[in-house]
Order: sequence, then C-alpha cells, then structure tokens
Amino acid sequence: MKKTRICIIGGGSRLWAIQFMKDLAYNTTTHGSLVLYDIDKAAARNNVAVARQVFSVNKSEGRFQVEACDEIGEALSGCDLVVISIEPGKTECRYGDLVLPEEYGILQSVGDTTGPGGIMRARRALPIFFDFARQIEKYCPDAWVINYTNPMTLCTAALYHAFPGIKALGCCHEVFHTQNFLADGVSRWFSVPRPDRRDIKIDITGVNHFTFLTKATWQGNDLMPHLLELVSNPAIFTNRTAQALQRLKDEKWFDCDQIIGLSFFRDFGALGAAGDRHLAEFVPWFLTSDEDLHHYGVIRTPYDWRLRSAKEKREKVFKDDELVAELSDEEGVDIMRSLMGERTMVTNINFPNEGQINYLPVGRIVESNGVISQDSIRPLVSSAPPLAVQNLVRQVSDVQQMTLDAVVSGDDGLLFSAFLCDPLVNISRDKARELFDRMLKASALQY
Repeated sequence: MKKTRICIIGGGSRLWAIQFMKDLAYNTTTHGSLVLYDIDKAAARNNVAVARQVFSVNKSEGRFQVEACDEIGEALSGCDLVVISIEPGKTECRYGDLVLPEEYGILQSVGDTTGPGGIMRARRALPIFFDFARQIEKYCPDAWVINYTNPMTLCTAALYHAFPGIKALGCCHEVFHTQNFLADGVSRWFSVPRPDRRDIKIDITGVNHFTFLTKATWQGNDLMPHLLELVSNPAIFTNRTAQALQRLKDEKWFDCDQIIGLSFFRDFGALGAAGDRHLAEFVPWFLTSDEDLHHYGVIRTPYDWRLRSAKEKREKVFKDDELVAELSDEEGVDIMRSLMGERTMVTNINFPNEGQINYLPVGRIVESNGVISQDSIRPLVSSAPPLAVQNLVRQVSDVQQMTLDAVVSGDDGLLFSAFLCDPLVNISRDKARELFDRMLKASALQY
C-alpha cells in the first residue's frame, strides 16, 4: 500500500486513538505518517509517546512517522485519511445530558445519541463538525473521513451539510456485537467451532444505534429460522434482574444479552442490531424504570462513573502488554486499506441515503451495508423491514433532521419541537419546557 498520511482529530484520546494505533501496528502493509490533533494539545503530545510505544512493542518501528500538531490546518494538510473521534466538551457537560432528565423521571441508558441527552449533545457537537468540514474542504478536500463520534448520524450529517462534497462515513461497532452474538448461535445450532463474526453475512437497515437485521446467513445457511425458534421460547425472556444487579455491582455497564434486540424481533419481525443499551433509548417502553430495564439484564451507565473514567484515562500510563496488537473487531484500518486500493470489503456504514433505504428520504444519513474499494463507497440496497419497524425508524430520523435543522439555524424553538417529539420525553409540556431550558444551560459546550 502507498504511504498514507492520516490525521486523528481527537488524537489525545486514550481509547479510540490508542486502538487505531494498535490496529495500524497489526496491519503490517500500512505505513506513512500519523498526525495527532486535539484541542487538548498536551494530550496529543502525550499520545505521540504512546504511539511510539505501540509501534515498538509490536516491532513496527519506522512504519509510521508520528507527530502532534497544534494547528488543525497543519494537521490536515495533505492527508489521505481523517479520523474524527472527539468528546464534544468536557465530561462535566454530560451532567445536563444525563442527571437533569433523571430528575424529571426520564431515564437514559447511554444518553449520547437520542433522548434529551442525545439532542443536547448534538447541539454542542454539530457546530464543531461544521468547522471540521470547512477545514477539511480547505486543507484536504480529497481525503476520506471516518467519524466515530456520537451522535453518529448527526455528526456525519453535519460534515455533509458544511461540505457537501466531503467523502465521509460513520463507523460504528454495534453491528459487530450482533454478528458475534450470531456466531455464538451458529456454534450451538450447527455443533461447529465458533466462526469469526465476519463469516456471518447480514442485511441491515435503519439509523445508527437503531439498526435492524432482516437477513442473516452462515456458509449459505439461513439463520433467521433459528432466531425465530429462539424467540418462540418464553424462557429467553425470563426476568434477568439478578444478572443486571450483578453487572451493577461489578460496574459492567456495557454488558448485555441481546434480549432487547430479540424483543424487537419477537414483536416486530426484525432483530435489533445494536447493543441493548442503545436500542432501549429509541422507544418509550424499556426505560420506564430501572426495575423494568433490569428485567432485560441491562443497566444504565451513571454520570459519576463517566467522570471517574475520564480522569482515569487522562492519568493512565500504558504497560507494554496492554499495547500488544491483535486482530480486533474495529474496522477503521481495514476501511482505510480498502479505500487506498489494497482490498475490497463489505461492512456496515453510516452514509447519505442514495436509495439504499427506501422508506427514508434521500440525503439522510442512514446505516446499511456498503462496498468499500479503492476511492469508492457504494451503499447496498437494504431489504425493507416490516412496516412497524419502518414507522419507528422514520420517527427517529425525522427527530434527527429537526435537530440538525435547529442547530444549523440556531433556532432553539425548533430544537424544543424536536425535544417534545422524542419518545423518551413522556412528561407534561410545561415540565418538558422547564427541563429543556435547564439543559440548554447545563449541557452547553465548555472545555
């Protein structure tokens, strides 16, 4: 593969940036330069040392020249690939996203994509993404852009709004978890060693974190009858409160059993293909109380843990054994290799709707499969899910469009309309207005 210049916006990250570096070290055909840019300049400089440690530990010294740039224009100039993985504002902004709604009885398991928290996070993130897009248009208009930041749909839409000619996609690993769940099932159903999740071929449709699977095969074997048999067994949906309480005790915030995803399959005919924590937030009936959520084995990620985790990440010193590279479920480097012409791959992408999802308007950012090859992304037409699922996804997409329009125009009145339309806002109009006004202040962008 030719030398590639990569810029990571959010290069001071102690999670996504580090994983991307490990994946670069694992894929030995990649080489070039890696530029780290972050509003926290010290964090970016610290990660230069971590990058060198990664390449040293994995015997990949010399493959990438790594530097931190204080100015975004310098960082972007001449780039072939731009990776965006940021936290829009300091972690304390999430107090308004998560804690204030809880005071009004509105619970959110994640609060970064949908619900009141997702709307407020979008309000502070989208102007940042408008600027990123303008800077990319100025300094590297032909670069491919991979966005990891939530709210994925709206941040990716913001890039296209500000620079319609941008070549960008949103990359999310939630669908990979569903493939892993099905790979476990294949091992049981066919009495074979567990296959790699990449061997599970799926058809997906929807928007990020509210994605649905309509078809799944393994080596030509249709997996949908096995899923139908699974959800026909009432024992699958027995109360999982004990597991949830143990996860709460162990702080296993991200663990789930796909029971909410299976509930969508049982009730609507399409498997929820994002993690249960995300799926729960797009409809009004899973988050009525912690007790109801625990029934599905799912717990909410608390604000105080997010504060503690952010502090621990900032202060972390990596040991060599933590930086050993191995095949990961993340696909950013594989996408880069495909776009640079080394390979072709099919995977889930968040990309403007060109008709691949026929029940949503053209131009909206949607999630479906796509073929990624040299300097090309070609979305694949998704099978339409049952009408009930289409209706649920349409409502979500419409609220997202209202949110984008409101931020573009600076119209908090329109943003309040989107707020009221969100399925989690199940309180009186006056209480909703009170909460909204409080969140505008508490969730505003600050560093």
